[in-house]
Amino acid sequence: MLTDIEIAQAAEPRNITEIAQAAGVPEKYLECYGKYKAKVDYNLLREEEHQDGKLVLVTAINPTPAGEGKTTTTVGLADALRKRGKNCVVALREPSLGPVFGIKGGAAGGGYAQVIPMEDINLHFTGDFHAIGAANNLLAALLDAHIHNGNELGIDVRKITWKRVVDMNDRQLRNIVCGLGGKAHGVPREDGFDITVASEIMAIFCLATSITDLKERLGRIVVGYTYDDKPVTAHDLHAEGAMTALLKDALKPNLVQTLEGTPAFVHGGPFANIAHGCNSIMATRMAMTLGDIAVTEAGFGADLGAEKFLDIKCRLTGLKPDAVVVVATVRALKNNGGVPKDKLNEENLEALEAGLPNLLQHVENITQVYKLPCVVAINAFPTDTKAELDLVEAKCKELGVNVALSEVWAKGGEGGLALADEVMRLVQEGDAEGRCADTFEFAYESDLTLAQKIEKIAQRIYHADGVVVEPKVKKEIAKLEALGFGDMPVCMAKTQYSFSDDATKLGAPRGFNVTVRDIKVSAGAGFVVALTGSIMTMPGLGKSPAAFRIDVDETGKISGLF
Repeated sequence: MLTDIEIAQAAEPRNITEIAQAAGVPEKYLECYGKYKAKVDYNLLREEEHQDGKLVLVTAINPTPAGEGKTTTTVGLADALRKRGKNCVVALREPSLGPVFGIKGGAAGGGYAQVIPMEDINLHFTGDFHAIGAANNLLAALLDAHIHNGNELGIDVRKITWKRVVDMNDRQLRNIVCGLGGKAHGVPREDGFDITVASEIMAIFCLATSITDLKERLGRIVVGYTYDDKPVTAHDLHAEGAMTALLKDALKPNLVQTLEGTPAFVHGGPFANIAHGCNSIMATRMAMTLGDIAVTEAGFGADLGAEKFLDIKCRLTGLKPDAVVVVATVRALKNNGGVPKDKLNEENLEALEAGLPNLLQHVENITQVYKLPCVVAINAFPTDTKAELDLVEAKCKELGVNVALSEVWAKGGEGGLALADEVMRLVQEGDAEGRCADTFEFAYESDLTLAQKIEKIAQRIYHADGVVVEPKVKKEIAKLEALGFGDMPVCMAKTQYSFSDDATKLGAPRGFNVTVRDIKVSAGAGFVVALTGSIMTMPGLGKSPAAFRIDVDETGKISGLF
């Protein structure tokens, strides 16, 4: 059986100019990066008349070691919709090098439902992440230079909140001391690194609606506080102009293709466990502009990526999904039911029933909290039995939600036709209860306090009993609200493996509280980040990282990406 990278390397991609033409991109907006990649000038959105197509959001159950296949399903669904005669365009996130060389490996789909060129997308691609890292670290350098050269703004080095970033899992950089070596080498202070995808600039990049909006958002970044607790911004450091110069080309969405030639925008890549987990609004808007149906995804489970897509991205941009797809596998549900990874190929209806509440809670959140129509996509494995598939379908039907078997990994778009048909029905008609884009509601309202917003997410989405806010966080919340940041939405930083803030609590746990141990404002992005449990903004590499299996031969052919 061929691996993902072998399937991708065996493909015969079309020239990107053909893909652009098929997508309806006028030539004047196309900037080619070789034969198979291009950027599309964002001025297309401003200068060309258009009518937005329908928007489909793909999300999933909580991730497990068994895999779920959210990106694979997203790509395969788009290919299937094209087979049904729909002008469909995909919008995805760019992979971070951290997971590529860490545990997860590549993130361009799988099997016969991938975006290509797979190696480029998973590695340096068009340089967007490098530009984001450079802009982030320029701001850090300007901040420390200001302090070294007299500190006219009176910045308290103990209250600096801005960190440097690198797009790699490197736990050694989480906490450092910098500025050592004497007076000429800067002011000594504690510091640390985040991974690039956790940078506020990544969030700003993905929420900016224009180059002007980007620059204004960059200027609002809070980098720290003065001795009398006043916020210091990037604008105070005269940084936003140069930062925008570094980002102006990166802001243009990247156009690639699926294995079947469906146009795909792959742009931006914030993690959903520590950031807002959605591709750029530029890419989403462009997919909606060029397609009758735009299919996009949100990171990790629906408690993270979908919640943030709906409560942050939709709130800040006015988007409303027409339908939601929740992806699951029988194997992952059995894992949620307590079956170890090496036993997942065996039929086990008891464990499946024990794990199903995880899927059903995600489905209920979409239909009952957000009031959106939903379909469950079961990403098929050869080991799935009829009895197991029938049980999943029966339980979902009790909630009034249909199930579609997705075989896109093995069959590409042909394996997603049943899912495409159900998605088209929901997009055109809504569900039996009348849910559609017009019935969409947020999980919380903007006029609540920050603590109330956190509590609403914890209780309505996670089904927690309540929230424990550490004393230092209560003080920080009061300060942020006094500074005028209280009306912002909340971005929860939480483990992706559980509805709770404890990664070991699988399924749909009850009787728990969520502990908020830190909170910070991302004023440029327009949200406040609440850090829960033991979540880290800089991951580390494991004992046997994916990097061990990645190699390149004398012809330049890469192997080991998956």
